Amino acid sequence: MLIERRKKFMRILMLMTVVLMLGAFLSPVRTKAEEGRTTFTVGFDAEFPPYGYQDENGEYIGFDLSLAQEVCKRRGWELKKVPIEWDLKDMELSTGAIDCIWNGFTINGRENDYTWSVPYVDNSQVAVVRSDSGINKLSELTGKIVVVQTDSSALAAFTGEDAEQKNVELAASFSELQQVGDYNSAFMNLESGAVDAVCLDIGVANYEISARGGKFKILDEHISSEQYGIGFLKGNTELRDEVQKTLFQMVEDGEFLRIAEEWDLDECVCLSRDSQGVKQKDTVEKPFGDRLWSICKQLLKGVGASLAIFFLTLLFSLPLGLLLAFGRMSRFKPLSLLVKLYISILRGTPLMLQLIVVFFGPYYLFNISTSSEYRFIAVIIGFSLNYAAYFAEIYRSGIQAIPVGQHEASEILGYSKSQKFFKIIFPQMIKNIIPSITNEVITLVKDTSLAFAISYTEMFTLAKQVAAAQATILPLFIAGLFYYIFNFLVAFVMERIEKKLNYFR
Repeated sequence: MLIERRKKFMRILMLMTVVLMLGAFLSPVRTKAEEGRTTFTVGFDAEFPPYGYQDENGEYIGFDLSLAQEVCKRRGWELKKVPIEWDLKDMELSTGAIDCIWNGFTINGRENDYTWSVPYVDNSQVAVVRSDSGINKLSELTGKIVVVQTDSSALAAFTGEDAEQKNVELAASFSELQQVGDYNSAFMNLESGAVDAVCLDIGVANYEISARGGKFKILDEHISSEQYGIGFLKGNTELRDEVQKTLFQMVEDGEFLRIAEEWDLDECVCLSRDSQGVKQKDTVEKPFGDRLWSICKQLLKGVGASLAIFFLTLLFSLPLGLLLAFGRMSRFKPLSLLVKLYISILRGTPLMLQLIVVFFGPYYLFNISTSSEYRFIAVIIGFSLNYAAYFAEIYRSGIQAIPVGQHEASEILGYSKSQKFFKIIFPQMIKNIIPSITNEVITLVKDTSLAFAISYTEMFTLAKQVAAAQATILPLFIAGLFYYIFNFLVAFVMERIEKKLNYFR
């Protein structure tokens, strides 16, 4: 009877919990403005100087952040600066993690995606090349490798729906149009010779050239021009109007221009009360099935790259790991210590950093220029060296788990060292380490996404780019489904192998 009452009580408690959750979900959402706003959270790219970046003291500063700080000061709000992954900015905004995107955010091509402030900066896209490149005109980029930031205005200028025909033709003349996650990576590629030009905002270009000691130059011809605005969640006109009203006050009392002059952007600003609001464009929403098929076709381009990284890494790292295991267990102390140090470094530092070192190391250490073709080779080298270190320790544990009696028995039977290893030790070792190897192989499937650290585009990177371009999270879910299916197949195959080797059960 007591048990029945407890079960009944638990059912009632669960029902009440569900009702309360549904009530919270269905009830009208109160905005911060309705409650009496005290904070203002700005999302920005922390690698986009002079609009937003981190200084030598670890503080986030920039033109846009200075404007946001002054707006908060006048309205009595506390400014919260949130550096975001640029590809995921729409999800940050949609979930309420940030109140707006304020970071040299281009309106053109995104008119329907956000509630915009009036434009406050007139900006141009330009091409930056090395000073000694001999390139002086945009037309001389024909046959060259050009890099842009993911979901940037420069990318839209070449591939967007509203791209001018001259820019579409220019992009078609490039040997390759690559995408990177940030401008620091772009300039590292340019400096090392892996690419021939970087296309970006003129304000950022001027800052980067000044900060990097004049190794680069801006081509005189501009690629395109656009306007910057502050992007709020679509429909959030109340907060937009509060911020915009304060900015107009700053224009009238001269504070807006003073901040622009402080950041050497006074020739670019265009904010005034006479500015026209952003006009939305007429668009036709595609059926969900068509959108889904379009996304899948785009992602399929990156599947081959992910599979190539996976299989080639296993091909090279598995035997290399065995050699390292032998070195680690060697009685020759210098060799054993050297291998131990190698394993410690490779397991103790991020794979992303190792990829950067492998790709850019030849240039920065030995002044050897790296080509774009080397990019994929660097990915395989970096992944293979990293995973070999992990496999080495797995092999070592498997070998040392073999009972001493097995070694003694093989010696009594007269086996040589090689015969003992390959006929007695190795089969038992493989049987013991299969679960650990399976874990590493599954991790490798997911780690293939780190190839984008050196601008190699694989499937997940492509998914982030499509998600950013279409302002939808759907490509990321499709990518996640791919990883799950692939890992399911890997786990299934490894489980079958494990069962085959369990010959004593």
